[in-house]
Amino acid sequence: MVRIRVLVVDDHRIFAESLAAALAAEPDVDVSAAGSGPAALRCLERAVAEGRRFDVLLVDADLGGVAGAVPAQREPGAGPPPPASDGIALVAGVRVAHPGVRTVVLAERDDPRRAAHALQAGASGWVAKDCSLSRLLAVIRGVLREETHLPPALLTGVLRELTAARKHRTDSERLVESLTPREHEVLRCMVAGLGRKDVAARLFLSPHTVRTHMQNVLGKLGVHSTLAAVALARRAGVRPADLAGDVVERSGQLA
Repeated sequence: MVRIRVLVVDDHRIFAESLAAALAAEPDVDVSAAGSGPAALRCLERAVAEGRRFDVLLVDADLGGVAGAVPAQREPGAGPPPPASDGIALVAGVRVAHPGVRTVVLAERDDPRRAAHALQAGASGWVAKDCSLSRLLAVIRGVLREETHLPPALLTGVLRELTAARKHRTDSERLVESLTPREHEVLRCMVAGLGRKDVAARLFLSPHTVRTHMQNVLGKLGVHSTLAAVALARRAGVRPADLAGDVVERSGQLA
Protein backbone atom coordinates (compact mmCIF):
# COMPACT_ATOMS: atom_id res chain seq x y z
CA MET A 1 0.00 0.00 0.00
CA VAL A 2 1.33 3.41 -1.00
CA ARG A 3 1.12 5.69 2.04
CA ILE A 4 0.38 9.41 1.86
CA ARG A 5 2.44 11.61 4.18
CA VAL A 6 0.49 14.67 5.35
CA LEU A 7 1.67 17.61 7.45
CA VAL A 8 -1.03 19.65 9.22
CA VAL A 9 0.12 23.25 9.85
CA ASP A 10 -2.14 25.15 12.24
CA ASP A 11 -1.43 27.26 15.31
CA HIS A 12 -4.68 26.14 16.98
CA ARG A 13 -3.35 23.07 18.76
CA ILE A 14 -6.67 21.38 19.51
CA PHE A 15 -7.81 21.69 15.89
CA ALA A 16 -4.45 20.49 14.54
CA GLU A 17 -4.32 17.48 16.86
CA SER A 18 -7.95 16.54 16.22
CA LEU A 19 -7.50 16.74 12.45
CA ALA A 20 -4.25 14.79 12.60
CA ALA A 21 -5.91 12.07 14.67
CA ALA A 22 -8.84 11.81 12.27
CA LEU A 23 -6.55 11.54 9.24
CA ALA A 24 -4.26 9.04 10.97
CA ALA A 25 -7.21 6.66 11.30
CA GLU A 26 -7.02 6.14 7.54
CA PRO A 27 -4.94 3.04 6.69
CA ASP A 28 -2.94 4.76 3.93
CA VAL A 29 -2.24 8.12 5.65
CA ASP A 30 0.69 9.09 7.90
CA VAL A 31 0.25 12.44 9.66
CA SER A 32 2.42 14.94 11.50
CA ALA A 33 1.54 18.41 12.81
CA ALA A 34 3.33 21.74 13.11
CA GLY A 35 2.17 24.87 14.90
CA SER A 36 3.88 27.55 12.81
CA GLY A 37 5.43 28.28 9.44
CA PRO A 38 9.05 27.94 10.66
CA ALA A 39 8.17 24.67 12.43
CA ALA A 40 6.59 23.36 9.22
CA LEU A 41 9.70 24.23 7.19
CA ARG A 42 11.87 22.45 9.75
CA CYS A 43 9.65 19.37 9.48
CA LEU A 44 9.95 19.42 5.70
CA GLU A 45 13.75 19.75 5.80
CA ARG A 46 14.06 16.98 8.38
CA ALA A 47 11.85 14.71 6.31
CA VAL A 48 14.00 15.31 3.23
CA ALA A 49 17.16 14.52 5.20
CA GLU A 50 15.60 11.28 6.47
CA GLY A 51 14.32 10.28 3.03
CA ARG A 52 10.66 10.51 4.14
CA ARG A 53 9.33 13.45 2.15
CA PHE A 54 5.85 14.80 2.81
CA ASP A 55 3.30 14.59 0.02
CA VAL A 56 0.68 17.13 1.14
CA LEU A 57 0.60 20.15 3.47
CA LEU A 58 -2.70 21.26 4.99
CA VAL A 59 -2.08 24.91 5.87
CA ASP A 60 -4.26 27.20 7.99
CA ALA A 61 -5.08 30.28 5.91
CA ASP A 62 -4.77 32.43 9.04
CA LEU A 63 -1.63 30.79 10.36
CA GLY A 64 -0.14 33.28 12.79
CA GLY A 65 -2.67 35.90 11.71
CA VAL A 66 -6.21 37.00 12.42
CA ALA A 67 -9.10 36.01 10.19
CA GLY A 68 -10.70 39.02 8.58
CA ALA A 69 -7.95 41.39 9.75
CA VAL A 70 -8.19 44.89 8.34
CA PRO A 71 -5.25 45.49 5.96
CA ALA A 72 -2.97 48.46 6.50
CA GLN A 73 -3.50 51.55 4.35
CA ARG A 74 -1.63 51.27 1.05
CA GLU A 75 -0.15 53.73 -1.42
CA PRO A 76 -2.26 54.71 -4.46
CA GLY A 77 -1.43 52.51 -7.43
CA ALA A 78 0.03 49.76 -5.24
CA GLY A 79 -2.52 47.24 -6.53
CA PRO A 80 -4.65 44.77 -4.59
CA PRO A 81 -3.61 44.15 -0.98
CA PRO A 82 -1.80 40.95 -0.03
CA PRO A 83 -3.45 38.41 2.26
CA ALA A 84 -3.57 39.43 5.93
CA SER A 85 -2.15 36.11 7.10
CA ASP A 86 1.17 34.34 6.65
CA GLY A 87 -0.38 30.96 5.84
CA ILE A 88 -0.41 31.81 2.15
CA ALA A 89 3.14 33.15 2.44
CA LEU A 90 4.12 29.69 3.73
CA VAL A 91 2.49 28.15 0.65
CA ALA A 92 4.66 30.37 -1.57
CA GLY A 93 7.80 29.44 0.37
CA VAL A 94 7.07 25.72 0.14
CA ARG A 95 6.46 26.02 -3.58
CA VAL A 96 10.02 27.32 -4.02
CA ALA A 97 11.85 25.15 -1.47
CA HIS A 98 9.85 21.93 -1.92
CA PRO A 99 8.17 22.01 -5.34
CA GLY A 100 7.13 18.35 -5.10
CA VAL A 101 4.89 18.98 -2.09
CA ARG A 102 1.22 19.77 -2.74
CA THR A 103 -0.42 22.34 -0.48
CA VAL A 104 -4.08 22.73 0.47
CA VAL A 105 -5.29 25.81 2.35
CA LEU A 106 -7.80 25.33 5.19
CA ALA A 107 -10.01 28.38 5.71
CA GLU A 108 -12.59 29.50 8.25
CA ARG A 109 -14.66 31.12 5.50
CA ASP A 110 -14.78 31.28 1.72
CA ASP A 111 -13.08 34.35 0.26
CA PRO A 112 -12.54 34.53 -3.53
CA ARG A 113 -9.71 37.06 -3.31
CA ARG A 114 -7.72 35.13 -0.74
CA ALA A 115 -8.41 31.85 -2.53
CA ALA A 116 -7.03 33.42 -5.71
CA HIS A 117 -3.95 34.59 -3.78
CA ALA A 118 -3.50 31.04 -2.52
CA LEU A 119 -3.63 29.56 -6.03
CA GLN A 120 -1.18 32.18 -7.28
CA ALA A 121 1.13 31.28 -4.40
CA GLY A 122 1.08 27.65 -5.49
CA ALA A 123 -1.75 26.02 -3.54
CA SER A 124 -3.57 23.13 -5.16
CA GLY A 125 -6.73 23.52 -3.15
CA TRP A 126 -8.86 25.68 -0.84
CA VAL A 127 -11.08 23.84 1.64
CA ALA A 128 -13.40 25.00 4.42
CA LYS A 129 -12.30 23.93 7.89
CA ASP A 130 -15.77 22.59 8.62
CA CYS A 131 -15.87 20.30 5.59
CA SER A 132 -16.36 16.57 6.11
CA LEU A 133 -13.42 14.23 6.57
CA SER A 134 -14.40 12.35 3.41
CA ARG A 135 -14.33 15.60 1.44
CA LEU A 136 -10.89 16.50 2.80
CA LEU A 137 -9.53 13.04 1.98
CA ALA A 138 -10.90 13.37 -1.55
CA VAL A 139 -9.07 16.68 -1.92
CA ILE A 140 -5.81 15.24 -0.54
CA ARG A 141 -5.92 12.34 -2.97
CA GLY A 142 -7.04 14.62 -5.79
CA VAL A 143 -4.17 17.10 -5.51
CA LEU A 144 -1.74 14.18 -5.70
CA ARG A 145 -3.27 13.49 -9.12
CA GLU A 146 -2.42 17.09 -10.10
CA GLU A 147 -6.04 18.24 -9.61
CA THR A 148 -6.99 21.69 -8.31
CA HIS A 149 -9.83 21.77 -5.80
CA LEU A 150 -12.08 24.73 -5.02
CA PRO A 151 -15.59 24.90 -3.53
CA PRO A 152 -18.04 25.31 -6.47
CA ALA A 153 -19.43 28.49 -4.89
CA LEU A 154 -15.98 30.11 -5.12
CA LEU A 155 -15.21 29.27 -8.73
CA THR A 156 -16.70 32.32 -10.43
CA GLY A 157 -15.21 34.74 -7.90
CA VAL A 158 -11.75 33.15 -8.08
CA LEU A 159 -11.74 33.23 -11.89
CA ARG A 160 -12.71 36.90 -11.77
CA GLU A 161 -9.87 37.64 -9.34
CA LEU A 162 -7.31 35.72 -11.41
CA THR A 163 -8.42 37.50 -14.59
CA ALA A 164 -8.08 40.90 -12.88
CA ALA A 165 -4.65 39.94 -11.53
CA ARG A 166 -3.52 38.93 -15.02
CA LYS A 167 -4.67 42.28 -16.41
CA HIS A 168 -2.82 44.14 -13.62
CA ARG A 169 0.32 42.17 -14.47
CA THR A 170 0.01 42.83 -18.21
CA ASP A 171 -0.47 46.57 -17.66
CA SER A 172 2.46 46.63 -15.24
CA GLU A 173 4.72 44.77 -17.68
CA ARG A 174 3.85 47.27 -20.41
CA LEU A 175 4.82 50.20 -18.18
CA VAL A 176 8.09 48.56 -17.10
CA GLU A 177 8.99 47.93 -20.76
CA SER A 178 8.90 51.71 -21.32
CA LEU A 179 11.97 52.16 -19.08
CA THR A 180 15.47 52.57 -20.45
CA PRO A 181 18.04 49.87 -19.49
CA ARG A 182 19.55 52.22 -16.87
CA GLU A 183 16.13 53.06 -15.43
CA HIS A 184 15.31 49.37 -15.27
CA GLU A 185 18.54 48.78 -13.36
CA VAL A 186 17.63 51.55 -10.93
CA LEU A 187 14.16 50.02 -10.49
CA ARG A 188 15.72 46.65 -9.64
CA CYS A 189 17.78 48.39 -6.97
CA MET A 190 14.61 49.99 -5.61
CA VAL A 191 12.92 46.56 -5.49
CA ALA A 192 15.93 45.31 -3.52
CA GLY A 193 15.25 48.05 -0.94
CA LEU A 194 18.21 50.33 -1.71
CA GLY A 195 17.99 54.06 -1.05
CA ARG A 196 19.32 56.77 -3.36
CA LYS A 197 22.85 56.84 -1.90
CA ASP A 198 23.17 53.05 -1.98
CA VAL A 199 21.95 52.93 -5.58
CA ALA A 200 24.49 55.60 -6.49
CA ALA A 201 27.32 53.64 -4.87
CA ARG A 202 26.29 50.38 -6.50
CA LEU A 203 25.91 51.82 -10.01
CA PHE A 204 28.85 54.25 -9.70
CA LEU A 205 26.60 57.26 -10.33
CA SER A 206 26.17 60.54 -8.51
CA PRO A 207 23.20 60.80 -6.08
CA HIS A 208 21.84 63.64 -8.25
CA THR A 209 21.85 61.39 -11.34
CA VAL A 210 20.17 58.58 -9.40
CA ARG A 211 17.52 61.01 -8.19
CA THR A 212 16.80 61.99 -11.79
CA HIS A 213 16.54 58.32 -12.83
CA MET A 214 14.20 57.60 -9.91
CA GLN A 215 11.97 60.54 -10.84
CA ASN A 216 11.88 59.29 -14.44
CA VAL A 217 10.97 55.79 -13.23
CA LEU A 218 8.08 57.10 -11.13
CA GLY A 219 6.84 59.26 -13.99
CA LYS A 220 6.90 56.48 -16.58
CA LEU A 221 5.22 54.03 -14.20
CA GLY A 222 2.55 56.60 -13.34
CA VAL A 223 3.05 56.39 -9.56
CA HIS A 224 3.95 58.93 -6.90
CA SER A 225 6.15 57.00 -4.46
CA THR A 226 8.90 54.41 -4.29
CA LEU A 227 6.55 52.03 -2.45
CA ALA A 228 4.02 52.13 -5.29
CA ALA A 229 6.80 51.73 -7.90
CA VAL A 230 8.12 48.64 -6.11
CA ALA A 231 4.61 47.14 -5.86
CA LEU A 232 4.06 47.67 -9.59
CA ALA A 233 7.49 46.24 -10.41
CA ARG A 234 6.77 43.10 -8.40
CA ARG A 235 3.48 42.61 -10.23
CA ALA A 236 5.42 42.84 -13.48
CA GLY A 237 7.87 40.20 -12.29
CA VAL A 238 10.87 42.52 -11.92
CA ARG A 239 13.55 40.76 -9.91
CA PRO A 240 15.50 42.66 -7.23
CA ALA A 241 19.14 43.48 -7.87
CA ASP A 242 21.39 40.63 -6.75
CA LEU A 243 23.14 42.37 -3.87
CA ALA A 244 24.89 39.24 -2.63
CA GLY A 245 26.26 38.49 -6.09
CA ASP A 246 27.41 42.09 -6.37
CA VAL A 247 29.36 41.81 -3.13
CA VAL A 248 31.01 38.60 -4.30
CA GLU A 249 31.90 40.18 -7.64
CA ARG A 250 33.48 43.22 -5.99
CA SER A 251 35.33 41.02 -3.52
CA GLY A 252 36.81 39.13 -6.46
CA GLN A 253 37.91 42.38 -8.04
CA LEU A 254 39.57 43.44 -4.79
CA ALA A 255 41.34 40.13 -4.54
